[in-house]
Amino acid sequence: MASKKTLNAKNLEALGAGRLAELLIEISTGDGAAKRRLRLELAGAAGPAEVAREVRKRLATVGRSRTFVDWRKRKALVDDLQNQRAAIVEKVAPRDPGEALDLMWRFLAIADSVLERCDDSSGLVYEIFRFACEDLGEIAKAGKPDPATLADRAFNVLMENRYGLYNRLIAVLSPALGREGLEHLKRRVLALSKESLPKARKKVQLIAGWDLGNRDYRDEILESSRASTVRLALQAIADAQGDVDAFITQYDEKTRKVPRIAADIAQRLLAGGRAEDAWSTIEATEHGRRDWPDFEWEDARIDVLEAFGRSDEAQAARWSCFERSLSAPHLRAYLKQLPDFDDLEAEEQALDHARKYTSLLQALSFFVSWPDLDRAASLVIERAGELDGNHYEFLTPAAHALAGKHPLAATLVLRAMVDFSLTQGRSSRYRHAARHFMECASLASTIQDFGNFETHETYDAKLRGVHGRKSSFWSLVT
Repeated sequence: MASKKTLNAKNLEALGAGRLAELLIEISTGDGAAKRRLRLELAGAAGPAEVAREVRKRLATVGRSRTFVDWRKRKALVDDLQNQRAAIVEKVAPRDPGEALDLMWRFLAIADSVLERCDDSSGLVYEIFRFACEDLGEIAKAGKPDPATLADRAFNVLMENRYGLYNRLIAVLSPALGREGLEHLKRRVLALSKESLPKARKKVQLIAGWDLGNRDYRDEILESSRASTVRLALQAIADAQGDVDAFITQYDEKTRKVPRIAADIAQRLLAGGRAEDAWSTIEATEHGRRDWPDFEWEDARIDVLEAFGRSDEAQAARWSCFERSLSAPHLRAYLKQLPDFDDLEAEEQALDHARKYTSLLQALSFFVSWPDLDRAASLVIERAGELDGNHYEFLTPAAHALAGKHPLAATLVLRAMVDFSLTQGRSSRYRHAARHFMECASLASTIQDFGNFETHETYDAKLRGVHGRKSSFWSLVT
């Protein structure tokens, strides 16, 4: 049974409303974020109009601010923005979706100024605004705004899509826009594409903040930005209207042969029941290299083959993708199509192929993700001399995965990253290299036999002998 002193809702209720109110006033004194949260709760009790008033005031304040938000203050900003967004979605939208729609547009209107003045290396601030853009869809459906008015507002923000927040806006709003709104938006986008550049320049703000002082490049950049805005908008409208041909016409003949573009077109044609046209698109593709798969194109080709009932060819394509790149998803898809027991034999064949694969890093990454840590460890021990410590993005997760059951293999992976950092003098990596070195020391006690490899004591002594003067590294080793 929980103690009456345990901090939980039931025990706090026992204090009574009066005492809790006093505590909240005391706790929120000097804490602006807590006060704003309490005001929102009080406004919520008064009705959606009061919540909207509080949100609108706060958004105006945040939008006017020019103070830079560094990583230490980022959490407070994230919490504040999330509280405002939640208030719109949870407190205003259910009872007044029209008001909520206007508030959400206002919320998104401050996105650029906020992102410009904060350290968003974590992407958390951007994500809040991205989610807010997604919220527009449900709110607009409930609010049932005039389709043309909604289309005009969508057009205006698409012209200011500096951070890519509105890349999915048309798809999100398409149910609320309906046929009338989509057609209105399409007309406005087409009109933009036909306007003379000086007039269009005032509208296309994608390049705001760039140095356009060089007259030789200014118009070229502006025209490229406008063309990209028009193309993406018309393609999104085409998707919303289910018009595959309108989507395709946004690409010229040469671009339609680029593997990724061809895959997009083929998948849409296939979804529209036009398998023959999809196959023609796939066959017309021009590839830069054949030794590495264009995965999106390969997947589209496999889907078309399956649509034609050419399952054997689809299986061959899956195996080819795996064979060339050690793509685990394609191997899983290949094995899934096989009868029972045949898949076990095929898996063994695939794993043997992976063990002999030219790129050690690719093979190691495959075995770790499959997962087959026994083979991953054997691979490291057999080919330790090939480990390239520069590729920490492969080696760090591999070392962590191997540490539990295969400490020697994990140690060799960690040493590769330490050796690279010190040999190449990558001081920016010393903090990570020191951590890896200490992990090696920790793993040493669990390794019963180092075999042909140096013990940790020998490795430590060698490292100090060769790199002993790199004090900025050794100062981090504890």
